[in-house]
Amino acid sequence: MTKAKLSFFQIWNMCFGFFGIQIGFGLQNANTSRIFQTLGVDVNHLAILWIAAPATGLLVQPIIGHFSDKTWGRMGRRRPYFFWGAILTTAALVVMPNSPTLWVAAAALWIMDASINITMEPFRAFVGDNLPDEQRSTGYAMQSFFIGLGAVLASALPWMLTNWFQVANTAPAGEIPDSVRIAFYVGGAGLLLSVLWTVFTTREYSPEQLEAFEVAAKGEAAVSAASTPETGPFGLIGGLGLAAGIALAAGVFATGLEKELYVLAGLLGGFGLACLAAGALKGRGGGFSEVMGDFMAMPTTMRQLALVQFFSWFGLFAMWIYTTPAVAAFHFHATDASSKAYNEGADWVGILFAVYNGVAALAALLIPFMVQATNRRVSHAVCLVLGALGLLSFLVIREPGLLWIGMIGVGFAWSSILSAPYSILAGALPARKMGVFMGIFNFFIVIPQLLAATVLGLLLKTFFDGQAIYALVLGAAAFLAAAVAVFAVTDPDEARSKAG
Repeated sequence: MTKAKLSFFQIWNMCFGFFGIQIGFGLQNANTSRIFQTLGVDVNHLAILWIAAPATGLLVQPIIGHFSDKTWGRMGRRRPYFFWGAILTTAALVVMPNSPTLWVAAAALWIMDASINITMEPFRAFVGDNLPDEQRSTGYAMQSFFIGLGAVLASALPWMLTNWFQVANTAPAGEIPDSVRIAFYVGGAGLLLSVLWTVFTTREYSPEQLEAFEVAAKGEAAVSAASTPETGPFGLIGGLGLAAGIALAAGVFATGLEKELYVLAGLLGGFGLACLAAGALKGRGGGFSEVMGDFMAMPTTMRQLALVQFFSWFGLFAMWIYTTPAVAAFHFHATDASSKAYNEGADWVGILFAVYNGVAALAALLIPFMVQATNRRVSHAVCLVLGALGLLSFLVIREPGLLWIGMIGVGFAWSSILSAPYSILAGALPARKMGVFMGIFNFFIVIPQLLAATVLGLLLKTFFDGQAIYALVLGAAAFLAAAVAVFAVTDPDEARSKAG
């Protein structure tokens, strides 16, 4: 008993919602720093304001994954979360560019990212649920294709509105330009319509069907063992985490280091408290203790991929936060967010982001052939190296009009980051817990982003005289580290294929 292979257009419909999700995500990535700087934020404090996005994902994704694993109704298992998340995200996209103050903008970012996570997290499990092993690479590549297309539109929208429709891209000090506001409105509409397309054109297997498929493939004993969470040494790990958080906070207070380091201390202490609470609730059931037990029971492949994800997303977050101020200062020689030169640089970054996302869409069609010629690990490592070279090129290329060259490498890295780890991971996860493990896997996207938000500003200020261009160099180094870590990963589908 196996899952039915889906046609090209069935996979298309299943993944089309990611086109809209990425419109919202792309608008956020390309314009949040611009909005914050317009509202008066110094470049050295940008990273800490971006903390809303990863902190929200850290909380929301495993919770949504846990509940979506246990949901079954008229709309299915994952699709109710697509539906309501899309509505909330659309509302946040309308609010953010109309923020009158910095704190309203920061709150809007928080709400937007929570809503995007409600929609996005079940999509990863959706592909794992519905596709047989041999089609998962295709499914995640199709997601990357739509992510690329959506991000191209999102990144280029302000530039298109200015250059094609003469919408103003400047505004009085403290006000968001019309080109940015209208781009958010258009993006919200596109997000809602595309997600609804997936909701109403797809179907899902029931939990009972998914379990039957897995038993047929792996055997009942293996499925039962994989679905049982471990208790784990919660007390020991929790105590160490809490002690480390308190020690770091005390050290920051005593030495007068940057206040952003309190965030890292809070992360360590919060993890410690969560482990201690899970230990106290052990055996009493409940979603929280179950999620923490699943965290302790991560499959080996998932643990190995965690390091790859850590370095990959540290590099991406460095790029998203600092590309706009880096290009504006290094290539357009402007640091005043209200100046014409700065806004021209910011608009050009939107085009550069559109380029790498467009390349990512095309790369999604090429990467499956790279996988066939080598394997998923080698293909992913090559793409990450290309991304590192792309980020390093910003330091070498001084002519703004040539910066698109580096975005080719970044596009390959982005496409592979969005597909290869999930394609490898899906084959290692029990079907009953696909959602919660995909949510826990998000920890290794969120933690490096929190670390980046905590230390990047401090690193730039301490070692690079506050020059944002060197954040891209640090991002390149992180990509290279991720490429090395890929070779320590065990791909279960590759192992089964060799055994067969």
